[in-house]
Amino acid sequence: MKRIYIFLFIFSFSLTMHSQIVNANRETFSRADTLRGGLRPERTSFDVLSYTLDIKVNPEKRYIQGFNEIEFEVKAPTKRIQLDLFQNMQIDSIISEGKSLSYEREFNAVFINFNKRLQKSSVQRLKFYYSGYPRVAKNAPWDGGFVFSKDRNDNPFIGVAVQGTGASLWYPNKDHQSDEPESVDIKVAVPNGLMNVSNGRLIAETALEDDYTQWHWRVEHPINNYNITLNIADYVHFEDQYNELSLDYYVLKENFDKAKQQFQQVQPMMDCFYEKFGEYPFQKDGFKLVETPYLGMEHQSAVAYGNGYQNGYLGTDLSKTGIGLKWDFIIIHESAHEWFGNSVSAADIADMWIHESFTAYAESVFVECEFGKKEAIRYLYGLRDIIANDRPIIGKYGVNNEGSGDMYYKGANMLNTLRSVVNNDEKWWSLLKEFHETFKYKTIHANDVINFYNSRTKLNLKPIFEQYLNYASIPELQLKFDKNKTLYLRWKTDVENFKMPIDFQNAKEGNLSRALIDNNWKKIKVELEDLGDLAINKYGYYIRISQVE
Repeated sequence: MKRIYIFLFIFSFSLTMHSQIVNANRETFSRADTLRGGLRPERTSFDVLSYTLDIKVNPEKRYIQGFNEIEFEVKAPTKRIQLDLFQNMQIDSIISEGKSLSYEREFNAVFINFNKRLQKSSVQRLKFYYSGYPRVAKNAPWDGGFVFSKDRNDNPFIGVAVQGTGASLWYPNKDHQSDEPESVDIKVAVPNGLMNVSNGRLIAETALEDDYTQWHWRVEHPINNYNITLNIADYVHFEDQYNELSLDYYVLKENFDKAKQQFQQVQPMMDCFYEKFGEYPFQKDGFKLVETPYLGMEHQSAVAYGNGYQNGYLGTDLSKTGIGLKWDFIIIHESAHEWFGNSVSAADIADMWIHESFTAYAESVFVECEFGKKEAIRYLYGLRDIIANDRPIIGKYGVNNEGSGDMYYKGANMLNTLRSVVNNDEKWWSLLKEFHETFKYKTIHANDVINFYNSRTKLNLKPIFEQYLNYASIPELQLKFDKNKTLYLRWKTDVENFKMPIDFQNAKEGNLSRALIDNNWKKIKVELEDLGDLAINKYGYYIRISQVE
């Protein structure tokens, strides 16, 4: 087959990296999976309003004890609700209106029985007392759990990351992404000389009688359960300001100078993301970077940072273009989650692509702000080498199942493809900003995303989304070039009635053309002496190209 040239258009208008992929490649699911991922009446009958988490952490014993006070509104009359706490953790008691409640445990689910029927629209509270040795991660953040480490001075250095695995591995809660508390108070007592840094604003530092200090933080925005966090260390704090937004940094003392230098990347990042995505969504809670003994995680308003104060992803460039070494991957990627994942959240982890695809795409957005569109698209193109195309990006609903790790960079390249379909950069950037503004502080599903882009563009983008999200394979552009030197094109896809425009030109003459192609052969008006003269915009579209004789 003759060589088909690929070229990069610059139009006139403008890895499974560290997610805990849950139940990967599973086709059958257990009762435990449905208890964790499903929405049954014991969950849908109430809506969480707030958590007050009050615990004490013993670093030497790796032991925690305390309670979570849960305030909730009853949405349907009920005498029984489901909360969640990993079965290795002990339930000490569950109290409501001064009385103990009975309960049954099934796997990690806790079914709580009230002494009377709870009436619709009533606001209820309970205190869930618990204790135990929480699960320790073997390789955080890729698996969920605590990390008990030490700094250079042999001081405790502790963090926790639970995305996908579940926040209920360390505190009792309604462990489903569809229900976010409107506010959270986090009170963590640690040995004197150590600090705990959690989400939101520091409210109080209180000395206790037993050589412990309690650190009280408050979150005033809705927050995912897995984003609620603690970070315990001998931290030093410094601060900065971006317009009206406070920027706070908590790092190990030995890394203070490095952090002062590396975290200067936050200011230009905020410039970019404010322009492209809109105002930072958690103004009342501020923005923090917190050094952790693991690589990173998008903990809301307390972003976990463990990239070693170096550019790239642990000092490497995932795209192999050199562009990824010009900026700190963890700062940019995890902070972008504040807009996509923390502010706009998936209601079921089957749709975690909403978090990861938009955030992975945000990496290229930052590159474009700093180095231009050509470099941004070259960066995205370089990332295609780590796309597996192994299985669908969307997982199975209702069973705590995530799709392929391709949700990162296949998803990012899908969005770049949609940008090419829209073919108007001014409109594209306004769409991204409006998307965030429309679904800010909400939990949504794939159809909400698709319907938004359909309605705003007046295009039927559903088949394009479905091909990239629901199937392992990507669209294949098939070409025929007959003896009369006539070119025909069609899409080979799993989705029926697939339509997508494609840009092409005679590489020698340079006249740019666009044609809307579907699953049927279409005659293309382009003069070619040889198929090798055909240039197709494969940088702007994530597709395969093949020739059919």
